Amino acid sequence: MENQEKESYMPRIGDQAPDFESITTTGKLVFSEYNKGSWVILFSHPADFTPVCTTEMTGFANEKDFFAAHQTKLMGLSIDSIHSHIAWVNAVYDKTGVLFEFPIIADIDMKVAKLYGMLQPGESETAAVRAVFIIDPMGKVRLVMYYPLSVGRNMEEIKRSLLALQTSDEYKVSLPLDWKPGDKVIIGAPRTVESLLERKASNLDMVDWYLAMKTL
Repeated sequence: MENQEKESYMPRIGDQAPDFESITTTGKLVFSEYNKGSWVILFSHPADFTPVCTTEMTGFANEKDFFAAHQTKLMGLSIDSIHSHIAWVNAVYDKTGVLFEFPIIADIDMKVAKLYGMLQPGESETAAVRAVFIIDPMGKVRLVMYYPLSVGRNMEEIKRSLLALQTSDEYKVSLPLDWKPGDKVIIGAPRTVESLLERKASNLDMVDWYLAMKTL
């Protein structure tokens, strides 16, 4: 029973990201050390040398400057050997000129995939689904996305979500539907009559007393 629970565990938002040590395409890494002081996007793909995965990994590689500018490291994973990973990196680089410089975990024993709930038997028992975990510099899971094997991720949504989390943390605000940088943000609802009256007298853009917005 204990092993079944461990294998089916899926980190939730607010959980501490499970730590692990793995062989990757940039050498042996301990996740907690890699994560220390930086945001990390940990993402899985079903297999090397597959078409959808190639487009996704290329997409992450092409956005390396964006992620670096926002203090975010990337880390990929699939249930393949390190030799398969290196061969795939080389093939894509030779064919397209795009180099996957971020570490890709060789998770041939499925250890990390099981730690992060990336193996979902209804989809596949041997290939990881397309999971995305955004993890903050304190090692806390802040956002989780899961996609099936047949559907590629949306890079713009991943980038938007990262910026939204960082904006929310910095300014202690919430973000409305479809928020993107430059849009108005939501201010927390008042919790006392005094703060309610202050809000009604303010210059905030108010839809109602509990929904007030402003431009940062």
